[in-house]
Amino acid sequence: MLVMAAVSTAVLDIAGHERAVADPRAGAVVSFAGVVRDHDGGRSVTRLQYEGHPTAEAVLREVAEEIAKQPDVIAVAVSHRIGELDVGDIALAAAVATAHRAAAFAACARLVDELKARLPIWKRQVFADGTEEWVNCP
Repeated sequence: MLVMAAVSTAVLDIAGHERAVADPRAGAVVSFAGVVRDHDGGRSVTRLQYEGHPTAEAVLREVAEEIAKQPDVIAVAVSHRIGELDVGDIALAAAVATAHRAAAFAACARLVDELKARLPIWKRQVFADGTEEWVNCP
């Protein structure tokens, strides 16, 4: 089982994640790109800033390894970007390889859902009117 997991300030590449999970046994590779959108709650967003707890990469790896241990999963690659991101930038890149498509879709969805619930990364949204708000902060 292959697991790639990273928290980084570098620009994320979905195709690179798909290549990382490529395997002759895989009949399906499902990928996900979490992209910075230009709005939230009816307000115009200009940019985001992501900050991660020092344990963020360990938690990211733990979740990826849990998904990779599922019987149908061949490989998992996932990265979360931190720092300043603009509209259109990728904040979360994920790819999962399995033998069949249904398992790949399900595993990728579980991966993203678990990360959303457990990953200690917070975002500051900056709105067009100059206001801002922190999201996912305890």
